[in-house]
Amino acid sequence: MAGTRDAPTAAVVVDPDGVVSGWSEGGRLLLGWTAEETVGRPVADLLVGPPPDGFPEGYGAGPDPTGSIPLRHRDGFTVDAVVAAHPLSGPDGQALGHVVTIQHWGRRPVIADRAFEQCPFALGAYDPELRFLWINASSGRVIAHSEEQVLGKKYREVLPEFDRELFPERDDKPYTDKLAEVARTGEPARLITVFRPLGSNYANAWATSIWPVRDAEGRVRAVANWGFDMSAEYWARQRLLILNEASGGIGRTLDLIGTAQELAMTPVPGFADLVSVDLFDEVLHGEEPPSASAFVPGETITLSRAAQHSAKEDTDGAPGLPMPVSHPPGSVAARCVATGRSTVELAADPGEGGEWAFGPGLASDPAHWPPGNPLIDESIAADGLTGRITVPLRARGALLGVVAFSRTDRPEAFTADDLILAEELTAKAAVAIDNARRYSRERTTALTLQRSLLPQGPPQQEAVEVASRYLPGGTGVEVGGDWFDVIPLSGARVALVVGDVVGHGLHASASMGRLRTAVRTLADVDLPPDELLTHLDDLVLHLASDLQPAGPFQQTGESGATCLYTVYDPVSRRFTLASAGHPLPLIISADGTRTPVPAQPGPPLGIGGLPFEATELELPESSLLALYTDGLVQSRKHDVDQRIAELQRILNHSATSLEALCDTVMDAMLPERRTDDAALLLARTHALDPRHIADWDIEPDPAQVPHARKFAVDQVDAWGLEEAAFVTELVVSELVTNAIRYGEPPIRLRLIRDTALICEVSDASNTAPHLRRARAFDEGGRGLLLVAQLTQGWGTRHTTSGKTIWCAQSLP
Repeated sequence: MAGTRDAPTAAVVVDPDGVVSGWSEGGRLLLGWTAEETVGRPVADLLVGPPPDGFPEGYGAGPDPTGSIPLRHRDGFTVDAVVAAHPLSGPDGQALGHVVTIQHWGRRPVIADRAFEQCPFALGAYDPELRFLWINASSGRVIAHSEEQVLGKKYREVLPEFDRELFPERDDKPYTDKLAEVARTGEPARLITVFRPLGSNYANAWATSIWPVRDAEGRVRAVANWGFDMSAEYWARQRLLILNEASGGIGRTLDLIGTAQELAMTPVPGFADLVSVDLFDEVLHGEEPPSASAFVPGETITLSRAAQHSAKEDTDGAPGLPMPVSHPPGSVAARCVATGRSTVELAADPGEGGEWAFGPGLASDPAHWPPGNPLIDESIAADGLTGRITVPLRARGALLGVVAFSRTDRPEAFTADDLILAEELTAKAAVAIDNARRYSRERTTALTLQRSLLPQGPPQQEAVEVASRYLPGGTGVEVGGDWFDVIPLSGARVALVVGDVVGHGLHASASMGRLRTAVRTLADVDLPPDELLTHLDDLVLHLASDLQPAGPFQQTGESGATCLYTVYDPVSRRFTLASAGHPLPLIISADGTRTPVPAQPGPPLGIGGLPFEATELELPESSLLALYTDGLVQSRKHDVDQRIAELQRILNHSATSLEALCDTVMDAMLPERRTDDAALLLARTHALDPRHIADWDIEPDPAQVPHARKFAVDQVDAWGLEEAAFVTELVVSELVTNAIRYGEPPIRLRLIRDTALICEVSDASNTAPHLRRARAFDEGGRGLLLVAQLTQGWGTRHTTSGKTIWCAQSLP
């Protein structure tokens, strides 16, 4: 199609018979036909389709003196034209025909043409088939074609790259399809188009508007568009979106490795193709990072790669084990560690060849780079990189490591704004990583304290076989106050204890240590379970008063706890328990049936003023006892009763090893991500052989003392413990004498052969004996002192019917 910036006007003379009798040069310029080819031919031959009604007579009459008619160009395509017919008369008024003026449909006044031509926006007009009708100079510069090169050609032929989107994951239609949609529907559209111009290494973003152009009858005769480059604003918005994603995606947990992995994943692929996070080993272990004075110039710096993520890797982002990474002297990472400043490396100088002009805004201008950046390092191209930004990871004045943002496949070079974004991302992550490091240190301290306060191994006793487990809450959860204990008691009995302190952290661990110590102390006094919990309740109340804040801004520590205290006697197979707000134990007999516990938990410790109730059961031999904390059975998805029933089902499985059963229970009951710590104490009861128990009722007469001595010596000899006969004889003599002299009947002597040889003398008196230092001429007061010196332990326990004095001798 021939055309100029000032489209020509054709003048055609048509005689009364509709035959062309005159043809202007404008007609040749507009339609390509010469005067020799048109004069003498019917004017209808120039039309596409049948002539409109009244053409040319009266055409253009009425309020609109012009009409739109499609004309045939000499080259075969259609030219939309605006036609006006003017009658032609002779001197005597006879009709000589018509003068028909033809203008291109897009003809505009010259001043408007100049205004649109010089507009800084890219403007263009296209026919419904998306053939170029007109573009201005700005549009020509964008598409790198002149108007003469594109007129009459289809949009897809000139700009095939517009048939694809730079970011297909957004499911946007290609720009060419949008043009066709507007031409088809007549509905305007506005959109942002991202594409890479020819000869540019940068993707540009254009704000564009597309609208239909209609004739006087309202028919869509063309499509027009305008656009302007908003790359700087667009990429600034994209950087803000990445920062917004980082704010919600980095530091969601207090897991140090997980936070490093979040930093590695967030910028990929929107900003970089490969991100690596290297940290000092001290940071990974929760310790203080090395000071600046620790870095000696010229030495290799060894870090640990805590996280790495690549756009090419098919990974779910699960963090792996840190791997050691060495940065030699003079490397960019070593310089960043030494200087604390970021460094940008580019594989090629973007200033060469004028490529800076295609950058997204002023950030690509070298004047916007900070001093020392960027470095042109062609060697990184050998690693498949087009650019790399290395940023020191700093938080609260401490250097934690370095982060490297690399681009591999994309040709865009990093800009000064990209450096700012990389530093912002690193700064956000650095605070989160340092928080995780500090939390890890505190959690390790609390966990170490708590584990040191828990039993390090089962004590020596024969009443029960025990196995235990303690698991703290998952990463990101502070250490709680769950605890358990196994305490040997007099008379071959054993106390099984489990408890839970309110709160988490160091305070909970310290409070747990206090309670465990208090329980052990009260257990040595041999208090019944309900009385022991009463004393323990008073202790928790005192602890709460000690935690009151000294000042208005000091935080108060949490107080309160639950505790289950139980005592098992292998002689009588009696099991006594009392609960202070703690779950009751599960009891399973040897045949797998559950033994119900007819008791209700009392109030938690720290309430004060409320009683605790003890419950006593007789257990079959080899019963399985399960004591646990609520962390084992709590669940957001299931009711507590359902979880206890599930625990009961797991414990029903016969297991020869309690250790293996503990592992089975913990694996089955606890989720991978635990929100609370959990403790489990399993015990299988034993019954003492009746042949290892001997007892004798003693009349309250001093003459019975020799008989008691003989009874004891004979029994010890029968057990094959002749070496213990002498001490046993003395001990029995002293204890029986005291019971007859100071106690009340009935009096009973009992010998028990267990891990130790136990001698017990019971009477109905509630008075408790005590050691005292006898003076030189005192006749009494040396009996208990003698017992304490000859045995490995002695004590008094009170019962509902009186008291029992006991002592124990170690056996080989």
